[in-house]
Amino acid sequence: MTSVQVAALKSAISKNANHSALPRFPSSAFLRGFDMIGQASGVCKKETFPRSMCAGAKATLTFDPSSTDSEKIKQKKHTMDPASPDFLPLPSFEQCFPRSTKEYKEVIHKKSGHLLKVPFRRVHLSGDEPSFDNYDTTGPQNISPRLGLPKLRKDWVDRREKLGGPRFTQMYYAKQGIITEEMLYCATREKLDPEFVRSEVARGRAIIPSNKKHLELEPMIVGRNFLVKVNANIGNSAVVSSIEEEVYKVQWATMWGGDTVMDLSTGRHIHETREWILRNSAVPVGTVPIYQALEKVNGVAENLTWEIFRDTLIEQAEQGVDYFTIHAGVLLRYIPLTAKRMTGIVSRGGSIHAKWCLAYHKENFAYEHWDDILDICNKYDVSLSIGDGLRPGSIYDANDTAQFAELLTQGELTRRAWEKDVQVMNEGPGHIPMHKIPENVQKQLEWCSEAPFYTLGPLTTDIAPGYDHITSAIGAANIGALGTALLCYVTPKEHLGLPNRDDVKAGVIAYKIAAHAADLAKGHPHAQAWDDALSKARFEFRWLDQFALSLDPVTAMSFHDETLPSDGAKVAHFCSMCGPKFCSMKITEDVRRYAEEHGYGSAEEALQQGMDAMSAEFLAMKKTISGEQHGEVGGEIYLPATYVSERNL
Repeated sequence: MTSVQVAALKSAISKNANHSALPRFPSSAFLRGFDMIGQASGVCKKETFPRSMCAGAKATLTFDPSSTDSEKIKQKKHTMDPASPDFLPLPSFEQCFPRSTKEYKEVIHKKSGHLLKVPFRRVHLSGDEPSFDNYDTTGPQNISPRLGLPKLRKDWVDRREKLGGPRFTQMYYAKQGIITEEMLYCATREKLDPEFVRSEVARGRAIIPSNKKHLELEPMIVGRNFLVKVNANIGNSAVVSSIEEEVYKVQWATMWGGDTVMDLSTGRHIHETREWILRNSAVPVGTVPIYQALEKVNGVAENLTWEIFRDTLIEQAEQGVDYFTIHAGVLLRYIPLTAKRMTGIVSRGGSIHAKWCLAYHKENFAYEHWDDILDICNKYDVSLSIGDGLRPGSIYDANDTAQFAELLTQGELTRRAWEKDVQVMNEGPGHIPMHKIPENVQKQLEWCSEAPFYTLGPLTTDIAPGYDHITSAIGAANIGALGTALLCYVTPKEHLGLPNRDDVKAGVIAYKIAAHAADLAKGHPHAQAWDDALSKARFEFRWLDQFALSLDPVTAMSFHDETLPSDGAKVAHFCSMCGPKFCSMKITEDVRRYAEEHGYGSAEEALQQGMDAMSAEFLAMKKTISGEQHGEVGGEIYLPATYVSERNL
């Protein structure tokens, strides 16, 4: 890098001055097939889950034996391996969401005449309360993983293939003014005008990850002007996990609201694992292709070549992968910028590319062959998630030169992709304290021309291993409110181990909370309506409706029932926190009832009349005991302003 380039880079990037004083630390070392069940009735179809599962390959976990039975119970975790003695079948949709039904809205795509059935979850409330409809990601139920999901998009894709054309991407069609079935589907899910969806995709401000080979996909949209979405990472490793477990993780993550999943498998059977996941996933599936490419050369980064990487891209695109994370912004000249970091390069993909660059002192082959990558993506309509291989891995390294240098290059790569009608989103950090989050969004919007931002958290502190789903959800809510479109979840196992079923759920729920909080801050009408519905149920002591409207009804109910388990408690006008005499909502309810019974009109009018009466009584008493009689003035701060001014006090 020349001195001129360095100077220009430093003028565009806010450098972290802390790196000049890095402290020194001491060195240290499938299942028998299920028949599809469910009957259509009108525009709605209600489905149930399978009740049995059988053996598959074992996933083995070892740990030091506990000394007591109670400790053993604490250490025991759910597994999704049917062959495990600890195996617990996945709860059904009905078990996860009592008082809810999975239903479909039917819409006609005018150009093709195709009938689209768009899923949603209907929450049934008590009494005369209207039902509440929620976005649904659970996918078709009751289908054997060996058979895979229905090929929802087959007719859509076949029709467009017959028409021909230079390109087949959603961005290409959007630029031509064409509203595809996928765009109409997304618009129906988001309750928006299809033309708005088309315009946002054409502009590059939103993407619909939808490989034409992933026919099982229920299309969804990622963009700053839509609901904030959540990604769940899954995938086996060289140490633990089986194919069956990963398929169940997809089902479990999407049950709780995962909008996309990324298969980050690094162990054996990467191709087979991905195939099972794709055939059983109704949400977009992303990958980091460099992981499989590295497996092909036995884990030796120096043995990677462009040809091996290219073949891996084609292999995964043929299977139906909807978006690739490619760390093409990790340039040779940026690697030295990480030397003063506390935690160096923490991205697996980024470190692989960096190692290759340093081994040959050549530029990143993904950057050099970017146009070739775009041609592959264009053929299959694979979206690109431009990786942040130099993201900060600690609060100390946040917003440093290396991070923002890569972001600048992401902007260049984004615009080049748009020229070939390839959909793009930009990946972001990482570990960022709250006061540094806005700068990340501002620079991404400016440098990447408002392409969707996709961030891992960010984690807002480094001090809470085991609770990083919380430290990162704080950052996710903040950055989502500022316009980030897709939040990559973090589980409690982050930095510690491979997540199991419980961890997946905890991560997804934490991030659905963050995404919803961001939607509220952005003024999304559906987000406000959801909060209002639950708040109304809470104030009216409709406990079962509160549970049904919550993100996790079963957990909410179980917490309530720990102290008030009887059926009568479900209609009680108090909970165990305040009891029957001190419940603020019960007191407010009593005030309103009193106003009605005594003819005061509204509660506000009753309160005003009550205050007027008390004021008159107070003033009458002051005439006998106030300073007017005794010559004292200290109590007169409580007298009306007119009374004081008349006496020139």
